[in-house]
Amino acid sequence: MFNNANILITGGTGSFGKFCVKTILERFNPNKIVIFSRDELKQFDMQNELPDERLRFFLGDVRDRARLTRALYGIDYVIHAAALKQVPALEYNPDEAIKTNIMGAENLIEACFEAKVKKVIALSTDKAVSPVNLYGATKLVADKLFSAANNIRGQHGPKFSIVRYGNVLCSRGSVIPFYQQQLANGITQLPITDPRMTRFFVTLSEAVEFVFNSFKRMHGGEIFTPKIPSFKITDLAEAMSGNRDFRNVGIRPGEKLHEVLCPKDLSSRILEFKDFYTIQPVFNLSEDFDYRQTAIGEKGQPVVEEFEYSSENNPVFLSVDEIRELLKRL
Repeated sequence: MFNNANILITGGTGSFGKFCVKTILERFNPNKIVIFSRDELKQFDMQNELPDERLRFFLGDVRDRARLTRALYGIDYVIHAAALKQVPALEYNPDEAIKTNIMGAENLIEACFEAKVKKVIALSTDKAVSPVNLYGATKLVADKLFSAANNIRGQHGPKFSIVRYGNVLCSRGSVIPFYQQQLANGITQLPITDPRMTRFFVTLSEAVEFVFNSFKRMHGGEIFTPKIPSFKITDLAEAMSGNRDFRNVGIRPGEKLHEVLCPKDLSSRILEFKDFYTIQPVFNLSEDFDYRQTAIGEKGQPVVEEFEYSSENNPVFLSVDEIRELLKRL
């Protein structure tokens, strides 16, 4: 799919972006990959790490629509990974979250129309479902913007879809690097916000592969969610520290006990496929797609009434030993 194509990744110097670029270079022969981000040092480091003539490093911010439009010239496919994500920081600086996560999404949509790109995948988060913090709320709005953009695309405009998954293991700012640092500093009691807490998780390679497949599956407007395992936060701490002697520090502002990827309020629009779920868009005004079949022929079925896919009721939970084995592989 990406052979001889021009691809742009917003937030391309982040954990997902870097791994995605490496994977594309290994598996495909793109014409060029544009890494669009605002941190010159991270671009410099990535350029030294991946000295490939097909890479283009484009300094810019998704808040700047004109800069986005220029960067998108001649681009075929877009992966939108740029976002402000740290929950406490965004609670303290709400206007910054709105400017990047919502207005940045709107800027990208308008720029993609102007540049006449083919397909766009925007990365979402489980925190966008019934959000209790500003990060989740801004990502929910962004999801709505990307899905609704298909209503004005007509027959030839860009197709926009969303990929929503759980916590990415070992990504920057996530719990595993934090625990690793705590253990390296000699901490014997890892902090636990609440012993009942559960989380979805996905590896970087699984996330990237799911995005690639979603480009092939998409009609436009849908939210794709992979079927992924859950873990208990206490089991993760035990797998990393070797004991169950934890320090309960209390739940943080804006934090949930459990995460949800497919809410029961939308069960009438959720379709189940073999290894993923699709949430159908509210409106489909451009073309008469049957979302029960993907663009590559995979067939899905409606879920039961009030179905919910949450980290608490997930049928697949990893044990302590399975978590240890996974961490060894990573």
